[in-house]
This record gives sequence, structure tokens and C-alpha cells, in this order.
Amino acid sequence: MKQRHIFVAFFRSSMLGYGGGPSTIPLVHKEVVERFKWMNEEEFGDVLAIGNTLPGPINTKMAGYIGFRVGGIPGMLNAVLATILPTIILMIVLLTTLVTFKDLKWVQGMTKGIVPVVGVMLGVLTWQFIQSSVKGLRWPFTIVHLVVGVLFIEIFHVHPGFIIGGLLLFALCKPSKSKEQKGLS
Repeated sequence: MKQRHIFVAFFRSSMLGYGGGPSTIPLVHKEVVERFKWMNEEEFGDVLAIGNTLPGPINTKMAGYIGFRVGGIPGMLNAVLATILPTIILMIVLLTTLVTFKDLKWVQGMTKGIVPVVGVMLGVLTWQFIQSSVKGLRWPFTIVHLVVGVLFIEIFHVHPGFIIGGLLLFALCKPSKSKEQKGLS
């Protein structure tokens, strides 16, 4: 039953995630965190952050890790297959059809109409991550992280993977309060 749920969760999110990786992230979140409750918000955010630092499609990396965590090696293979299978099917079927009808207004409208929907989905997911961040960092540090992240990504054109990697290194190297307090006593 668990393997079936893994397949359904990743197949559904991949099938409905028109537009690639960013559009599938909120759908994977819905399946993994809300529907099947395999992870909480914080764990999903960690997987997303680490997945963004690695090369390759984000949905496949997340499927591999989450599938492994939930169902071991068979779960990993199942989740990755469920993630890539819709792409293979849709590439063969839809692209040949879309190429035939690409000049029709309704096809162009459909393609343009998806963009705002994906933007809203990503905005909602971003707000959920901000709320989760506030719980751990409080508002001042969350705002500083947001401003610095936007500056580095948009102004200095630093790849988000480097920012995430730097924050992970900082979190690993930063002394915890308990270590500081032990040194004082």
C-alpha cells in the first residue's frame, strides 16, 4: 500500500506540474506534507533547500530522497519512476499534438494562462516557508535573510545554491547557545 501511495503522490504531482520543477514543488508539498503526512513543513523545507544546491531537476531529486525515506530503495525507485513517467508520456503525446496546433489562439492562451497559476502556487508556498522560518528565527532574522537573499540573487546574480550552501555552512559552524552556556559555567 505504501509503494502505491508513493507512486500516486509523485505521479500526480508530476502529471499536473505543467512547466517544470518550480511548478511541481507546491504539488509535491501538498502530497508529502498535507495528504500523506510523510514530512512536516520544516523537513520539507530542508529537503527543498538541499535539493536546490544539487545539480539536476528538483522534482526528481526530491522524489528520490522522499521515496527512499518513506519506502527504502524500492520507494526511491518507485518515486523517481513516477516522477519521470509523466514527462516521458507527455513529451511523446502532447508535444506532437501541441506542435501541430501551436498557432491556434486557445493553445497559446492555455500556455500563457498557466504562468499566473504557477506564480500563485509558488507565492503560497513561499509564504508558508516564511511562516515556518519565523518560528525558528523570529521576524528580524527572517527579514534579514529575505533581503540579503534577494540582493544576492537579483542584484549580484549569485546562484541560489551557493546562498543555501553558505547558510548551511553557517548553521553548522555557528556555536549553539547550549555550547556557549556550558563554556560560561
